[in-house]
Amino acid sequence: MIGRLAVLSLRLGRFRSYGAATLETDGQSVALYGPNGAGKTNLLEAVSLLVPGRGLRRAQAGEFARTPASGGWRVRAEIEDAEGVFEALTGTEGPEGGRRVEIDGKAATQTALGQRVRMVWLTPVMDRLWLEGASARRRFLDRAVLGFRPDHGEVSVTYEKAMRERNRLLKEPYADPAWLDGLEAQMARAGARIARGRAETVAALAAAQRPGAPFPVADLALSGEPDAAMAEAVAAGEADAAEAREAAGLSERLTRGRPADRAAGRTLTGPHLSDLEATYAAKAMPARACSTGEQKALLISLCLANARALAQATGSSPILLLDEVAAHLDADRRAALYGEITALGAQAWMTGTGPELFEGLSGALSVAVEDQDGETRLNPVE
Repeated sequence: MIGRLAVLSLRLGRFRSYGAATLETDGQSVALYGPNGAGKTNLLEAVSLLVPGRGLRRAQAGEFARTPASGGWRVRAEIEDAEGVFEALTGTEGPEGGRRVEIDGKAATQTALGQRVRMVWLTPVMDRLWLEGASARRRFLDRAVLGFRPDHGEVSVTYEKAMRERNRLLKEPYADPAWLDGLEAQMARAGARIARGRAETVAALAAAQRPGAPFPVADLALSGEPDAAMAEAVAAGEADAAEAREAAGLSERLTRGRPADRAAGRTLTGPHLSDLEATYAAKAMPARACSTGEQKALLISLCLANARALAQATGSSPILLLDEVAAHLDADRRAALYGEITALGAQAWMTGTGPELFEGLSGALSVAVEDQDGETRLNPVE
């Protein structure tokens, strides 16, 4: 039986356009409506900080404070999961303070929070996913991986730090080979782990798509090494052996590639260069060649598949953050989306310009979002 994950209450302090705000949801889905610029997306961004990472806008911790001089901001939530109700807090104390996380009043890591809270989100910026460079698709995929592997962010940071240090050393005329060996071994272990997480997540997304559903199925593939080889191994049920093998192979390629990397000024092999490819299955058409509407439908399909896969893997439906999605769907597709959300049993936080966009989203709490003298106010509507 699939359980439910939901934010029961949310309290903001000095966050973006909110001086202070409180919203009690009782676990319902939330439909936020109001004019553009009122602060709807800011609220979704606050919720997105209850999982590891930099939130749905990928902002730095210092950018969230309503008053930059004070620098402090806070997001506090009461959350219900399979283990019960707990309180999560994240924020900073001042302009120079780092972001902190607490669970039930005790200091915790973002990874620990990610082990209890999963989210899937879709924003207007993601509409160009299939037209942008590979880095945007890697971010999309790595966000999905975090739901299955909350430590994926830490592993990625380990890889990136080692790669930056290696790149720096390669610029020196007499770099210590032993030091480079150590960095490359660290990159290889982390890189193979990253590739495995991506490959297993792509397999989970593919399995969770629903042929014949209102939203189209996408055939997914990973390109680049070691991701492509790891995807083949995962499909063959050989992930454990492949992770060790690909780590050894990546380490060898890095060592062999030092002259070329030194000349290029960057590392020319590894998971930081991989890509996620998608094809509209029914038309055998690459996603990048599809119409704008088809690309949007494929993206929604993958987000719903992500939610289904997470529910299957964790036993609880993730929280969905859907920013300005309904406005770009016709009535039939909108009804289909709300039907999928209901079938998942997920708590969805959605934004739009008017309440009419959320007709058909049963059991949702409607909240009017208004800008009053430069500060955002939330007004639940009966």
